[in-house]
Amino acid sequence: MKRFAAGLAVLIMIATAAAACASAREEATPAPEFSLQDLQGNSLSLSSYKGKVLILNFWATWCPPCRREIPDFIEAYRDLKDKGLEILGISVDDLSAEALRDWTQKAGMNYPVAMATAKIIADYQPGEFIPATIVIDRRGRIRYRQSSLMDKETLLRLFEEFSK
Repeated sequence: MKRFAAGLAVLIMIATAAAACASAREEATPAPEFSLQDLQGNSLSLSSYKGKVLILNFWATWCPPCRREIPDFIEAYRDLKDKGLEILGISVDDLSAEALRDWTQKAGMNYPVAMATAKIIADYQPGEFIPATIVIDRRGRIRYRQSSLMDKETLLRLFEEFSK
């Protein structure tokens, strides 16, 4: 009986972990308009990304998988920005804007970063786990969600798929 209970506990943990790392293609649904300021004070909105593939990445400085995916985001943005890829890092940290700006500069982040607001979290519903990545196609439609580490290969594949 103890083995059964232990086995059941392991299965529940695996199922929970799988749900936490879920990724899913979505029916093309219009992305909600947003209005944010990046850490440099620039105004950002969904409409300012019209015609581009936008990657919204919800992350935090204290999150190891988030920190691990940043170099791939930096490389992809450097390589594909001129082809229509945009990345917006949305930090869920409880840091001041100045402290977060210093952290992102030290990390070499070359794409805009903004602090999360209650509205963007409510509108985009990134889920309970980070990193969470949402892909918005050139027409402003949410096409893909992933609540786990995003690797460069997947990022490039999604860009190619949704830039058409």
